[in-house]
Amino acid sequence: MSLVTDSPVHSSSSDGFAAYLDAELDSESSDVSPEQGAEDDDQEAEDDGQEAENDEQESENDSDSEHKRVKRLKVEQFESIEEHPGSNSGGSLKQTLASYFEVTITKDSCTHPGVFRDLCIRCGEKMEGGSGVAFGYIHKKSQYFEDLRLGSDEIARLRDTDLKNLLRRKKLSLVLDLDHTLLNSTRLLDLTPEELYLKNQTDPLQGGLKGNLFMLNTMHMLTKLRPYVHTFLNEASKMFEMYIYTMGERSYALEMAKLLDPESVYFSSRVISQADCTQRHQKGLDVVLGKESAVLILDDTESVWQKHKDNLILMERYHFFASSYRQFGFNCKSLSELKSDESEPDGALATVLKVLQRVHSMYFDPELGDDSSGRDVRQVVKSVRKEVLKGCKIVFSRVFPTRIQAENHHLWRMVEQLGGTCATEVDASVTHVVSTDAGTEKSRRALQDKKFLVHPGWIEATNYFWLKQPEENFPVNQKKQ
Repeated sequence: MSLVTDSPVHSSSSDGFAAYLDAELDSESSDVSPEQGAEDDDQEAEDDGQEAENDEQESENDSDSEHKRVKRLKVEQFESIEEHPGSNSGGSLKQTLASYFEVTITKDSCTHPGVFRDLCIRCGEKMEGGSGVAFGYIHKKSQYFEDLRLGSDEIARLRDTDLKNLLRRKKLSLVLDLDHTLLNSTRLLDLTPEELYLKNQTDPLQGGLKGNLFMLNTMHMLTKLRPYVHTFLNEASKMFEMYIYTMGERSYALEMAKLLDPESVYFSSRVISQADCTQRHQKGLDVVLGKESAVLILDDTESVWQKHKDNLILMERYHFFASSYRQFGFNCKSLSELKSDESEPDGALATVLKVLQRVHSMYFDPELGDDSSGRDVRQVVKSVRKEVLKGCKIVFSRVFPTRIQAENHHLWRMVEQLGGTCATEVDASVTHVVSTDAGTEKSRRALQDKKFLVHPGWIEATNYFWLKQPEENFPVNQKKQ
């Protein structure tokens, strides 16, 4: 489908450039894993008996192939513009664009859908200020693509096309943070004496870390991949088109992408770094081609997603190195110093994968019909989350500072988001009392009435794992007077 056929505001003058963007979108969305290819082969075998349908499908495929051939031709024509250094000057580039796009519209009637090197991609008018959003990370081969900035209408149209492509393949978009979510890195100079064994490739522990611990000499750092990450990426890729999104520098982001995805099966060029962000110290979906209603985010830091909290699934931070513990104020031995690691089958990635599978299954529930374009994955996430503490009624005892309204405390809100209810007094309907002191009146009442008395960490762990945790693992001790 052409990027411009369903938009009346776009004339044939922008058709070539739109085709270029459309081709990029198709190439990003059409990556198929080896497992998916095998599934497709099996499906073809099952369909051998359906000759009529196959004939019709072959006709559609032929048409689609011809469409892609023409579109690729336009792409090659556009890329030839990049081969002429003289096009850097405003006049010559304007003439080149005008010739390529066969500009026939006036400046007054142009909606300026995008800017390439300060010139409108439709009418060639000089555009001051470089308005629009850059998607330079999309194009794998050309630095010139970084000069492209798209307007809101053009971006919306791209996202609509992307959504149609994804939904046709029963996929959504998944944005993944790097540090403390998929991996943990440390500078070599920050290693403690107890961690120096990690630099020794003959250490016995290397057998368990093989393929997960990397010495990056050019960057003077060590990177440890989170347990289960390879299985997670493989399984998630069957349900989602995935992006990497980090506040780190691009060189670091690309290096980490190589470690996670050496064959470029999962991310292709969808690696977003600090330079792509449009707001300082904040991440935003404005630089992601997925439509917000079909995007999920995995990140360990909620504060960087102020505008997209409903898309966010908060991850438990992965601290492997001692420097990571110190960064967040923990004064204890790190996993690396203990020569230990997070559990694969019970760790954060294995847990969140089950959540993603549940959300994906509910979003594409066959009982809801074939048309899923009007659904919102954020509402599905809320529904799944509300199942976690359903039926639990919780009272807090000396957990909140007296100056804070109880209903505004993050633990109170967390319980409600997880489907539980909160109260201020213990009665027969209360199931849990949350406290840090077993000696309070409400805590004693809970023990007396054989209700669960748990530490506040029980709520936080339940929130991270999207599963009600065993209460006995979060005991409350009586404080000494």
